[in-house]
Amino acid sequence: MMWTMLFLLVASLSMHAAVVDGVAGPLLTFRETDPITGRSLECDRCPPGEFLRARCTETRKSVCAPCPTGSFTELWNYIGKCLRCGVCGHNQVVKTECSAERDCQCACRPGYYYKEKYDMCLRHSECPSGQEVLSIGTADDDTVCRACPNDTFSNIVSANKRCTEHKVCSAAGSQLVLKGSTWHDSVCTSCEESTSKDGGDYLKEIIPSFFVHHKMSVRRLRQILRKLPTEDGKKHEGIHRLSVSDLHKHINAWVASATAAQIRQLPAILIKTGANSAGERLQYKLNRIDSVSTLCGADKVMVVL
Repeated sequence: MMWTMLFLLVASLSMHAAVVDGVAGPLLTFRETDPITGRSLECDRCPPGEFLRARCTETRKSVCAPCPTGSFTELWNYIGKCLRCGVCGHNQVVKTECSAERDCQCACRPGYYYKEKYDMCLRHSECPSGQEVLSIGTADDDTVCRACPNDTFSNIVSANKRCTEHKVCSAAGSQLVLKGSTWHDSVCTSCEESTSKDGGDYLKEIIPSFFVHHKMSVRRLRQILRKLPTEDGKKHEGIHRLSVSDLHKHINAWVASATAAQIRQLPAILIKTGANSAGERLQYKLNRIDSVSTLCGADKVMVVL
């Protein structure tokens, strides 16, 4: 039984070639022994899309029949049953429906690419903040990312976006408060504006980008959100049920409504929750803003005098 099944499979999938006018082509016949006379016969194979219903004899040619729906044969064959149509795998879609002469052809669904090493479709990579898409992913290749070029930034995670040029502080009386980096835009001010704004007000502009760039675990983000000060002193509720994206939304909402004094507490809050490096970097940004704002204030006093 096992030998018979192996023989039929090989007969279906092997491409026996015959040379016709110097060109290799499929072998259209096979050798068979007549069950009654014992003589060796040369019988016709069945064409693609058909299977061998009855073998030939000395008095009858091979009898072929069309493959039923849901089955196929791609080669000239002499198997007694068509092959079952395949099924597309995980994260795949049907590119070409199965027909009597060909199995279905599959392709990765949009947003995925085929990884030969794993023989499966994987989701296209997204470029993190601070990087841009050099080439968009295709069905055969993953997304290719690169660091944002000089004077550009990206404050989002994306599989198709390029970096944006930094804002130029060129307006009359405008000066640079915080130089842009690969993950946040430049922050500008004027001496007139700086008298009514605290360094915390300027820091607010980059905090949403800060949390996107400095990836933190859901546990860490929950700890941070619990410690963020509020005007009414109420605690943030339902934090344990929030996902990373929801936590980012809540933090951004807090940033939008927070006072400059509350924003100034954020670096210390990060350090208290164990995000020491992130807290120190944010404090450094704040110190840079304060130093520029102080200089601007001094310049204005000199002008007035």
